[in-house]
Amino acid sequence: MGHWLERNIIEPGKLPLLLALTAFVLTFVITRVITRLIRAGKGPFGNVKAGGLHIHHVVPGVVLIIVGGFGAVASARQGFGAALAAIVFGIGAGLVLDEFALILHLDDVYWTEEGRKSVEAVVITAALVGLLLAGFSPFGVNDLSADELQSRGTVIANIVANFAFSLVALSKGKTRTAIFGVVVPLVAIVGAVRLARPGSAWSRRFYGNRPHARARSGLRAYHHDRRWAGLTRTLQDWIGGKPDRPEPARLPGRR
Repeated sequence: MGHWLERNIIEPGKLPLLLALTAFVLTFVITRVITRLIRAGKGPFGNVKAGGLHIHHVVPGVVLIIVGGFGAVASARQGFGAALAAIVFGIGAGLVLDEFALILHLDDVYWTEEGRKSVEAVVITAALVGLLLAGFSPFGVNDLSADELQSRGTVIANIVANFAFSLVALSKGKTRTAIFGVVVPLVAIVGAVRLARPGSAWSRRFYGNRPHARARSGLRAYHHDRRWAGLTRTLQDWIGGKPDRPEPARLPGRR
């Protein structure tokens, strides 16, 4: 374990990334626990207000990202300064992405359906950083044998190919597949060879005069969403809490 940590984390300079990811995940978990306690009216916690203004935790998150980012640039690649900057940056990123939906919609949608986007952004970010952290680093390691150099060259070629397939998958409206396909081999290929989703750039460009392809695309997207939407919602509710139910519409003139 010690040799693996030295070879794959410390020597390639990925220890700050490990610290940032750990701080990011812990901050998100702690923040969600506190916000859910506030929502339920339990515990000693409460919303932060100044002069009647609700201070969202994205505000200190932005400040910490700035401090951690500039601290990382100013410090050496390794050492206490780099580690501290990584932790500060990870905490700030956790606070900011926990309110990603607020930034996207410019509205307080934390406990609404739109607020699910924050949970999705955090999960995707943590998964991608974790894959990069645990993966085989093609750069930054000294004293490599000929076989290791050849292996790392193969990895670099695979990354380039996966990135190309990821661009195709992204143009087909398969964002998650495209993102994970950059890191995980074969994932992007699956997204690239399958039918594009309705309304995607690929669909508009290549399915315009192909009504059969458009119909198959719409039918496949419908069945896919019907199969996975419930599971996705359940997972998001378990991680971030169930959103508030929308108030029923009232007819004019009634109270």
